Amino acid sequence: MSRFARAATVFCVAAAMSTAGAVPAAAAPARQNCVPAGPVIPAIPWAQKMLGPERVRPFTRGGGEIVAVLDSGVDASHPRLGGGRVLEGFDAVAGSGRADDDCLGTGTQIAGVIGASDSQATGFAGLAPDVSILPIRVVADRIGTGTGTTPQVLASGIRAAVARKADVIVVSTITYDDNVVLQAAVSEAINNGVVVVAAVGDLGDRREVVVTPYPAAYEGVIGVGAIRESGLLLGKSQQGDYVDLVAPGENVTTLSIGGGMSTATGTGVAAGFVGAAAALVHSRRGDLREKRGGIEQQLGLTAVPSPGGTAYGRGIVDPYMAVTARLGNVSAQPLPDLPPLATGESAAWARARDVAMIGTGIAVAAVLIVLVVAVVMPRGRRRFWRSGVAPAPKRETEPDEPGPPVQLFP
Repeated sequence: MSRFARAATVFCVAAAMSTAGAVPAAAAPARQNCVPAGPVIPAIPWAQKMLGPERVRPFTRGGGEIVAVLDSGVDASHPRLGGGRVLEGFDAVAGSGRADDDCLGTGTQIAGVIGASDSQATGFAGLAPDVSILPIRVVADRIGTGTGTTPQVLASGIRAAVARKADVIVVSTITYDDNVVLQAAVSEAINNGVVVVAAVGDLGDRREVVVTPYPAAYEGVIGVGAIRESGLLLGKSQQGDYVDLVAPGENVTTLSIGGGMSTATGTGVAAGFVGAAAALVHSRRGDLREKRGGIEQQLGLTAVPSPGGTAYGRGIVDPYMAVTARLGNVSAQPLPDLPPLATGESAAWARARDVAMIGTGIAVAAVLIVLVVAVVMPRGRRRFWRSGVAPAPKRETEPDEPGPPVQLFP
């Protein structure tokens, strides 16, 4: 997320689009130096191929669900988020006002992977394209101190989302400061039946001790890490017992402000995928809505186990299985870590090496025999297979008289 924050300043241009049934966005002051709109990306993204949202479409598209995105706001004027699906929201940084505009672009990216509508021009679509997006701004337009927000602002944003009837809260911008106010706000949301999904942070590639991310580390919150296209954990995705699930988080195709598209990397966008999956389950499975922690448990039990141990939590989120599977009261167990590569030579490898060396020796001997035969046979036929006789030595006659004496010294 920070690579977009570095490109932004205090002011930002975003005009909300007024469509049929939509509430016109309030006029915003002119803002400049915002993240530029990206180009159209026609290919089907790898993350979409992995999660297979088309398999969930016959069951639910997330209609009627409200997903709160706690980030930099959401560009309501984006055509892929149109139809009045981006609500006014709340600016928790200012303490009042709307959040349906975006300058940094990160909030629009998260909203894109959650609820971007289908398009014939591109292969990209949101995982739950019929949900309503509730933007909650917790990141100031001004570049922050690196943590992105504060516990107090996050707590205010979470309470605002609960008050506005959010079904799922996606916290893509986190804090590393534990705070009783934030913990109380999270508990209030969970007690009201709201599913809270949070990124686990992007400091995993630092050599020093990585601090604990919040609210991902709180009880009842679904902490989300990020994986690469290969299925391996993204290097900067933090590891700890606060990781519950993982989702695509490297070079993920999504939306950008101003009507364009972009790619995003980090645990924040991965949290968007899990938040969308939670909204789909919430929409389809009324039996799980009534059960405290039922949706969180369903997502965990239906995740695809990853052979990387606890760094991947319970595994990779599987929206289709989460929506359709009927499970008993069992506990999912992560696969054990992959064993280290053996440094010694196994017996099987030694036998294979010996067989290969013997075979090579036989092959070389056969080639030499063929070459010898190829040279000897033509010559033998020319001599009718008779052995060759060496030519007689040349005879030289000696003179009868000796020659003149040879003077040895002058």
